[in-house]
Amino acid sequence: MRASGEALGNGASAVVENVTFDEIQIGQSASLSRQLTLMDVELFATVSGNINPAHLDPKFAADSRFQKVIGPGMWTGSLISGVLGTYLPGAGSLYAGQSLQFRRPVGLGDIVTATVTVIEKRPAKNVVVFDCVCTNQDGEVVVLGTAEVVAPTQKVVRAAHELPQIQMIRHDKHDALLAKCDELPPVVTAVAYPCDASSLQGAVEAAEAGLIEPILVGPEALIRKVAAAGGLDIARYRIVDAAHSRAAAAAAVALARTGEAEAVMKGSLHTDELMGEVVKKETGLRTASRISHVFLMNVPTYSKTLLITDAAINIYPTLEDKVHIVQNAIGLAKILGVATPRVAILSAVETINPKINTTLEAAALCKMADRGQITGGILDGPLAFDNAISAEAARTKGIASPVAGQPDILLAPDLEAGNMLVKQLSFLANADLAGIVLGAKVPVILTSRADNVRARLASCAVASLVAAAQRQPKLALAAE
Repeated sequence: MRASGEALGNGASAVVENVTFDEIQIGQSASLSRQLTLMDVELFATVSGNINPAHLDPKFAADSRFQKVIGPGMWTGSLISGVLGTYLPGAGSLYAGQSLQFRRPVGLGDIVTATVTVIEKRPAKNVVVFDCVCTNQDGEVVVLGTAEVVAPTQKVVRAAHELPQIQMIRHDKHDALLAKCDELPPVVTAVAYPCDASSLQGAVEAAEAGLIEPILVGPEALIRKVAAAGGLDIARYRIVDAAHSRAAAAAAVALARTGEAEAVMKGSLHTDELMGEVVKKETGLRTASRISHVFLMNVPTYSKTLLITDAAINIYPTLEDKVHIVQNAIGLAKILGVATPRVAILSAVETINPKINTTLEAAALCKMADRGQITGGILDGPLAFDNAISAEAARTKGIASPVAGQPDILLAPDLEAGNMLVKQLSFLANADLAGIVLGAKVPVILTSRADNVRARLASCAVASLVAAAQRQPKLALAAE
């Protein structure tokens, strides 16, 4: 008699039926096969606390004995436990002992088959001894061992327990964003009014990461007091004394306007104070483009970075405003390496409805893109959020779209909708975010007190990439 698990099964059978001590026969066996994936390794590390870089870090593993990432030995051993607890003897079994010998490493992608075979029965305590062998897809033995199990005495037939779905929340997309700045010089950044621990620490951490070279603008005595209280070393940073928050905003903008700074970063002042100085006609940083904000969202359940605009600056943008907002976002996406960004223009519905003005604007934006009034991207809309983000939802509703299911940019109908969407993704979907203001002479970093260190650094990284892109035309003109 032989029991088997699924060929590459990641779960148990639909029905669990055990084999009692009296039913077990010498020579009886059962098997279970699974393929080792990176997710398995990461989950095992999370549960066990084993964060040996030989299992998790390809660079470290490349210099190790096996020159590749290998699975933890006990992951392979756990397959034996899976066979014993699920198939033979199955439900009601109790481990009494286990010995293991590890013969070969198991690498990512290897298929391991664990087989247990009954070699002895001890009636006094209902103990069954199993010979245990794990082999890879080439038939090579990777683990040998012996298990002692107290077998159940009562028959069990029942529906298998439904296991929860597992979602891995990664932060490697933000890491990749930061890595893009490794070869770039720090961006000289005017930090407006960094007068609380959070904003000053954010500026210092970004400087220590090599992303910015901060100019601290605000009341010098207060900045030094905050630094001392937080144990922050600001001795090497330039400080421009400004009496209060509005004066700090004006001074920071002036530094950017005169070319002393390549970016502006919000400190602990209100956003309106800083942006009020940025948008002033005579003394601000305005260009021919409408100023807009873009959030970069790395959502664990979405395959690529989502740019959401505008969720911070333009409250109820007009059609003309949205042309600039879309064009700014397309430009940023290209800086980030997206050759032809796909733009989903969001509304409540996916059909044009004269009573919903944002559907009319979506249609107009698409036609403007067809006529070359918006360039560099592929636009489609109106799209409801489900159709925009899910190709399956779009198919269900009969929508044929080059954007649905794969947008790089989401254009929100207004600030309220965009802001709620960003916060839902951040707080309910565990998305990492970064943010940047575009359309001004220099990038403007609007950090929030609620932002964590990763978000602050990522926002500075985006500013660094935008500043580097803005340098290129200047360098080309200088060469001419």
